[in-house]
Amino acid sequence: MSRASQPSLGILGGGQLAQMLALAALPLGVRVTVLEPDPEAPARLCAAHLRAPYTDPAALEQLAACDAVTLEFENVPVPALSALHGRVPVRPGAEVLARSKHRVREKEALRAARAETAPFVAIETAADLEGALDQVGGQGILKTSELGYDGKGQARVTTTEGLRAAWTELGGVPCVLEGLVPFERELSLAVARAPSGQVACGPLVENVHRAGILRSSVFPAHVPAGTEARARSLAAAVAEAWGLEGLLTLEFFQVAGGDLLVNEVAPRVHNSGHLTQNGGASSQFEAQVRAVLDWPLSDWRPLHPCAMVNVVGATDPDGQPLHPDWAGIDALDGTHVHLYHKAWRAGRKLGHVNLTAPDEETLQARLAELLTLIP
Repeated sequence: MSRASQPSLGILGGGQLAQMLALAALPLGVRVTVLEPDPEAPARLCAAHLRAPYTDPAALEQLAACDAVTLEFENVPVPALSALHGRVPVRPGAEVLARSKHRVREKEALRAARAETAPFVAIETAADLEGALDQVGGQGILKTSELGYDGKGQARVTTTEGLRAAWTELGGVPCVLEGLVPFERELSLAVARAPSGQVACGPLVENVHRAGILRSSVFPAHVPAGTEARARSLAAAVAEAWGLEGLLTLEFFQVAGGDLLVNEVAPRVHNSGHLTQNGGASSQFEAQVRAVLDWPLSDWRPLHPCAMVNVVGATDPDGQPLHPDWAGIDALDGTHVHLYHKAWRAGRKLGHVNLTAPDEETLQARLAELLTLIP
């Protein structure tokens, strides 16, 4: 697709990921339109905002006038995708979304692509609860098959009675029971694939979670030799097997010896990849834009050690809001603040701070200080 044609990109969703996609697209000469019902959508500040339900026919008509459409979240209403089908390329496509938005289908498709996962059992009815824990090793995490993110829609279980109670608490909806994995670290890596078939990868990133929400990400990851090459190989294999057009992020458990199990997949840019914005190379956001528009791709591995810390609405023991020490953050060398223009709410992602350093030792020292400045 030629830049001379003033290319246009549509995005289903207008949150912070759409905001950052639009900010990456604008310098490339790409006009961006987002479809998002929220009047306070972060992306409205840097893209044309179609304020309407995702299934609104008139809004979808305008979105279909773009050269291609991508998304910032996987739970796009099926009728919206159906309305766009055959009128504009939607990348990633409906088949990839159908897999990634349903945890059982996702794991089955990963195994079909020769990517290993934790042991799992599909829970569709109460009868499926009997003996399920034994099949996954005696303890596990029950997750709703659809929806749920940042630790929501899941519960850790160690007994059959606890499993029954958790399933009831989750509404008796279809779920997946995953066996607990004794992992050494959590990792992630994104892969982009263009319609032409060109494939490129982002960096292998090491992640730390707190209360089910990503707390920090660090590059480079401290992993055994060959682990990053293995992650890239798995990501490329999944992208090819699934016929990916766009960008896909894989979350891994790294177990003893460096072996990798795929935990989850997101068909989009990912929180852990935000550090690529300031790592010295191109970003995950530019990679998704390029892949969706079928432009040439290259790896977007950072040139310098870097990290990311999420800014999440926090409270003190009395329930009063806690805010980051912005003066301290601004005074710390190597910090880059990215805010989402969202109203404060406990547990809500409000922004992130990227951190860069000339070497890994300096990065770790700066990261330790930064973590004391963000509650």
